[in-house]
Amino acid sequence: MKAIVYTKYGGPGVLEMRDIEKPVPGSNELLVKVEASSVSSGVTWLRKGKYPGSLLFTVLLRLMYGILKPRNPVLGVEFAGIVEQVGDNVTAFRPGDKVYGTTTGLKNGAYAEYICIPEIRKQGVFSKLPEQLSMKEAAAIPVGGLTAIFLLNKVGIETGQKILIYGASGSVGTSAIQVAKYACAKVTAVCSKANFSLVAALGAEHTIDYRREDISLLKERYDIVFDAVGKLPGSVGRRLLKKGGRFCTVRSMTEEKMENLQFLNQMIEQGEFNPVIDRVYRLDQIVEAHQYVDLGHKRGNVVLQHGFLI
Repeated sequence: MKAIVYTKYGGPGVLEMRDIEKPVPGSNELLVKVEASSVSSGVTWLRKGKYPGSLLFTVLLRLMYGILKPRNPVLGVEFAGIVEQVGDNVTAFRPGDKVYGTTTGLKNGAYAEYICIPEIRKQGVFSKLPEQLSMKEAAAIPVGGLTAIFLLNKVGIETGQKILIYGASGSVGTSAIQVAKYACAKVTAVCSKANFSLVAALGAEHTIDYRREDISLLKERYDIVFDAVGKLPGSVGRRLLKKGGRFCTVRSMTEEKMENLQFLNQMIEQGEFNPVIDRVYRLDQIVEAHQYVDLGHKRGNVVLQHGFLI
């Protein structure tokens, strides 16, 4: 099968398409034909072997994914696809089911024609697609959505609270706006002026252009300050909090929970969560897609479609 492989850390040019062995599902596994995947900021960090601005997290990343070179050669942390085959002990899925989720803990990532997924997993999550979603939409949801839910649950978001979301137009930011609005919180979105209409359409009540306004000088105070891009100094974020307020950032450990994916499914089915897709590339345009994400200006998500390989 075709797959995007990298054998060393570095820029987008380390990614190349190769033929590798097609996986064979075990008795408790599903063979999934991948229809779409994504290029998130997190997957570019794995490609580089470097967590931006943190030596500690870079060391942890290398310990988990390979000290001198990648331990697993196929990237891609979120996917959407169709179950092609199931093992004898699989009970909840059957061939033809549409599924989506993350590849955490799997031998290979989603930048391939096929992946094998255990029905019962210790790491990573997946489920059947809500009927409203296309494959491309589904592949744009898990990482940003799960991260936003985990962190907002961690700080205990409540009805009526004021939340400032820094980096509100990215994958995690656009998800966080929608999760916060679902919780009936009042959202102030910090992003560029070009993205004001996007974040307002998602539910932000107030917008701030970070290029024109120094948010450290804001007089307003918030119950929650959410750094959705890992670029807001904690000292600045905490200065904007009310007494007893909470600061959270994507520069912290998160956990993928099945209950959070089920919560996302519930929001989607109720029409309360919509994925934001900036650009769609073919899988063979992987280098170009990573180059674009490396610029740091994507709106929502960048999706890779695999269908041309069929």
